[in-house]
Amino acid sequence: MTASKPVAKPGSKLAAIALGSNLGDSLTIIQSALDLLNYTPNVTVQSHSHWYQTIPIGPPQPDYINGCAILDVQTDAVSLLEILLGIEQQFGRIRQARWGPRTLDLDLLLLEDLRLTTPFLEIPHPRMRDRAFVLIPLAEIAPHWIDPVTGKTIAQLAQW
Repeated sequence: MTASKPVAKPGSKLAAIALGSNLGDSLTIIQSALDLLNYTPNVTVQSHSHWYQTIPIGPPQPDYINGCAILDVQTDAVSLLEILLGIEQQFGRIRQARWGPRTLDLDLLLLEDLRLTTPFLEIPHPRMRDRAFVLIPLAEIAPHWIDPVTGKTIAQLAQW
């Protein structure tokens, strides 16, 4: 499948997010989270990947359902992160153990070609390039997006 290069609407920026769930009805949770994002002011879901069942990183737990989405946003990185964290909370996300099971995980991967490091947010996502469960679905919907750290396309990064 050949994906066209995502293009933002005038006055908007493109963001790439990763979605994951391994507690509850994961497929329904992820689709509902996308629907909720699409009804959020200044956010439009432009596309999403197929959903993949993946083996978890971390303590013993159920397999994940993972995928990625491209958002058209009219907001800054910190506000977008707050939106994502709020949606996680609406689906019962409780942060207890690092890499532990979760009802919903929404990670901000990329925002255009922004490079940002704060105590609570790093863009591009610092572990994005090490995770097949992120790169494979992201390459499906945004293969030509250039990682601002390496200068490589997502498709190049997805080739192990």
